Amino acid sequence: MGLLGKLGLGGRRGVLRTADSGDEAYLRAWVAAHEGVEAFVEPRTTVTETTMLLVDKHGAWTRRRISGPAGARKLARSVKIPVYDVQLVGYPKRMRDHDARQRALREQERRRNLGR
Repeated sequence: MGLLGKLGLGGRRGVLRTADSGDEAYLRAWVAAHEGVEAFVEPRTTVTETTMLLVDKHGAWTRRRISGPAGARKLARSVKIPVYDVQLVGYPKRMRDHDARQRALREQERRRNLGR
């Protein structure tokens, strides 16, 4: 066992964690706390289960595992938000713009802290 495993920080190698009720509860709470939310379903990969990306009207976003594309559509319908397949439509520009603004703010803060 490696150091991270001994500390309880290492995950089980080769085993994908599946979505659980906590993931769905988090997504529901995030939708309730943000305006203009859209959902984007990301496909399963060799290292990650299917995920649901939520993006609000300002470009803020969050991502959690979901039980599959059908589960994502069901959740989106239940919270009354549009859902898209990210492989077909791509990621929204407002999300990329939000990330760029956040990077610029972090860089400004870093430079400010260097001057102290």
